[in-house]
Amino acid sequence: MTTPRPAPDPYAPSPLALRAFAAFGLLLVAVCTVAAMAVTLDDAISGDGVGGGFVAAGFWAVGLAAAAGVAALVVPRRALVTAQYVLALAGPVLALMD
Repeated sequence: MTTPRPAPDPYAPSPLALRAFAAFGLLLVAVCTVAAMAVTLDDAISGDGVGGGFVAAGFWAVGLAAAAGVAALVVPRRALVTAQYVLALAGPVLALMD
């Protein structure tokens, strides 16, 4: 006896759309990396000259966003794409908090 399969969600994005969002997200990761670098350099020049924990956390977030983006290209999942965007945008914000 087999169990019936649930019907697919008609409003769910297709794998091709998720891959496109992930590819665009990798461009966003590159922009957020440059923004985090600029914020860090500005803090180093005009601030106390020492990067704190938030700068390190910002660069970790951007790095993890890149890893999530590559994973979303390989295995398109909505959660991976969402994590990619959230982590990419969190990188410069965390660097600004230092």
